[in-house]
Amino acid sequence: MRIIAKGTLRDFWGKHPTAVLPLQVWYKETSEADWKTPNDVKARHGNASIVGSNRVVFNIKGNDFRLIAAINYATDIVYIRFIGTHKEYDRIDATTI
Repeated sequence: MRIIAKGTLRDFWGKHPTAVLPLQVWYKETSEADWKTPNDVKARHGNASIVGSNRVVFNIKGNDFRLIAAINYATDIVYIRFIGTHKEYDRIDATTI
């Protein structure tokens, strides 16, 4: 999968150093993935939540952080729509961000 944009992750882990390794692992696994359906995502990330509008919520670092990605399965592109703390996540709508 092609991930847009890694800079978003770098900016986030610059503010939250404990997120560096978990986000690097997520990035590597995601970039090597070949997801064609939400079921493919769930097969690898059982704790991920499919929330509609092709959005998937990933729990990062034991659910300390949440990453929302919009996935275009036809073009193999993952768009990072949000990365934040659990508290920040609670203030947004994952289906529209």
